[in-house]
Amino acid sequence: MKYFWIILIALVSFGAVFFLCAYLINQHVKSYSISKIKQKIEDVPDEKPQRVAIVYGAAVYKNGRLSDALYDRVKTGVELYKAGKVKKLLMSGDNSRKGYDEPTAMKNKAIELGVPVEDIIVDFAGRRTYDTCYRAVNIFNVKKAIHVTQEFHLPRAIYLCEKMGVDSIGLKADRRRYLDEDAWAKREFLAVLRAWFNLNVYVKAPVGGEKEPIEQ
Repeated sequence: MKYFWIILIALVSFGAVFFLCAYLINQHVKSYSISKIKQKIEDVPDEKPQRVAIVYGAAVYKNGRLSDALYDRVKTGVELYKAGKVKKLLMSGDNSRKGYDEPTAMKNKAIELGVPVEDIIVDFAGRRTYDTCYRAVNIFNVKKAIHVTQEFHLPRAIYLCEKMGVDSIGLKADRRRYLDEDAWAKREFLAVLRAWFNLNVYVKAPVGGEKEPIEQ
């Protein structure tokens, strides 16, 4: 019985330390990024050279329809383009399994919404936010970016890309209430911890490839 209590106390102590560390890391990432998040397109500065809009992937259904969150990301990216804030859209998403292709679905929707095909670049290996940022730097040679995704995701995206050398701001793509919104916040808590670990401790190298520099 004595050993049971020793083990229990050790587990509880470890859990408390883990949660505290995770909380502090989350607060650090949020405080680092908060001033770089823009609420609407009018808040995005006009810059020369212009930033590349990195539009992050999300779920695509079997019939090819974009999930609400992904549609709103693409729509927001298109509006940035039409407002003259960016000249190029980098559509980065998951294409790691047969029959599932986020970047092409994103590209097709952007074309449907009026963006010329020559101004859309697709990244088929943006499986995670870390991968998207890594490839933005090492494949597409992005130096300045505006990250287009929902507000809960922006601090992690900005933090990762900034730490990899991309001058970053973010534009929130929230245009409605989403069904999974509450679950997103819980998953993001651990995702931020993983992002910090990947940057500072260890990460398996993302998919590489030939360089495709985006003109800025």
